[in-house]
Amino acid sequence: MTSAPSLAEALKGRLIVSCQAPPGDPMRHTDTLVRMTLAARSGGAAAVRVNDPEVVAATVAAVGLPVIGLWKDGDSGVFITPTVRHALALVEAGAAVVAADATARPRPDGSTFAELVEAVHAAGALVMADVSTFDEGVAAAGQGADLIGTTLSGYVPGSPVQTAPDLALVADLAAALATPVIAEGRIATPEQASRALAAGAHSVVVGTAITAPTALTRVFVEGLTP
Repeated sequence: MTSAPSLAEALKGRLIVSCQAPPGDPMRHTDTLVRMTLAARSGGAAAVRVNDPEVVAATVAAVGLPVIGLWKDGDSGVFITPTVRHALALVEAGAAVVAADATARPRPDGSTFAELVEAVHAAGALVMADVSTFDEGVAAAGQGADLIGTTLSGYVPGSPVQTAPDLALVADLAAALATPVIAEGRIATPEQASRALAAGAHSVVVGTAITAPTALTRVFVEGLTP
């Protein structure tokens, strides 16, 4: 099992690249996503974040970096690693860290985030809590999460809707918690990533700005439209 202190040390001040593609996107192919993780490694990423046990297993075999695995099942409510079953499948696939929704919303099987943390720890992996508010981050740390990510801020009712990273949430959590805080969500430039670290983030996750050619092409096309 990767220890939380050793992983935290490996990630401190560094970039994690989220290598994912939405359903229907041409990039949503296991070999393509693995190659994306290899490109991220070549560029200097400290770790990668990938979706689906199959992609996790293929990435673990190929990339030689810590893999943060998640399993998106559905598209509403709690759908990022929603149950203990999903979490343990990611551990079985080789994820060093399981990322899971740790918001206050009910989980589809009636379980709790604390139960998921306990099961993942017992299986030998760590947990990254994806939260949307300060209270959720504090609660997740109290329930044993090894990393706290601001991933869901702006995407869950009750969290601030904005186009930029929620650096206020990063700063508040970093000031309140001993658990490392990972800035994630709408980080579009190196300058924003640097500001996240300055706000107290332990590490920064960037996805779309690096690994989403379909979305980035759409931005340019829209920018050229009169």
